[in-house]
Amino acid sequence: MSNGIKQKILKLKAEKDVCILAHSYMSEEVCSVADFVGDSYALAVKAKTAPQSTVIMCGVRFMAETVKMLSPQKRVILSNSKAGCAMAEQFDREVIEHVKKLYPDYAVVAYVNTTAELKTIADVCVTSSSAVKICRALPEKNILFIPDINLGTYVKERVPEKNFKLLSGGCPTHAQIEKSDVLKAKSVHPDALFLVHPECRPEVVALADYAGSTSGIMDFAEKSDKKEFIIGTENSIVEHLQAKCPGKSFYPLSEKLVCANMRLTTLSDVLSCLEGDGGEEIILDESLRKAAVKCIERMIELGG
Repeated sequence: MSNGIKQKILKLKAEKDVCILAHSYMSEEVCSVADFVGDSYALAVKAKTAPQSTVIMCGVRFMAETVKMLSPQKRVILSNSKAGCAMAEQFDREVIEHVKKLYPDYAVVAYVNTTAELKTIADVCVTSSSAVKICRALPEKNILFIPDINLGTYVKERVPEKNFKLLSGGCPTHAQIEKSDVLKAKSVHPDALFLVHPECRPEVVALADYAGSTSGIMDFAEKSDKKEFIIGTENSIVEHLQAKCPGKSFYPLSEKLVCANMRLTTLSDVLSCLEGDGGEEIILDESLRKAAVKCIERMIELGG
């Protein structure tokens, strides 16, 4: 059945001038119909250059908002209207404005996993793959990093020349992983390298053989001459890597590493978007879009 749906999707996207973007946390079958698969930073860059008039974002809401910010002339559709992001929705603008008043000389660095409204008061946006580089490049000495305390701690340790103010936000999926989960996985797979996302707790990241973005993790595993890997990020990455590297073995760090929002999108959702009766078109007020896109454009400028 899925093959039939896939063929319909491929036919319709060509006929209707549609680009399908899929985050790396999407299922293997959803990624198989995408024009481009990647992490948040890669998708942000691709969104700006995609020639198609319509973009379907197979991911979560903040990613679709980012596409619309960069390409306001395009029709942007979120593949599943219920796909939000718990981290992005943790803080509202009023809270961050209050913190800014307490730390007026701090540049606001917003993780891309934030709402469009929050991005309007950020000086620059970052992803896990560009955060260290961008924070180093900023002229400001003081940085208010929102919302992920774990990624913020990871960056702080690598940019000691700057002063960081961190808030207690983060990814609920990654943050639930504990040091004991890593030790257990390593005891079961003693020859495996441990690759982890910096949204995990510092004590978890400290045990890693490699820490980086989803794309970084995949690139490391593909190029490594090692044969076994424990993957410390969303378990869909295990599926993708096993498909790409059949001669290697990939193990999930924990069954808990599943993002319910990322798992919402199905092939049927993508087909419904193309048929005109599914998904949600992203509409942004133009004044909000102009204010929010500034930090995205600066991210692309400094992180490129």
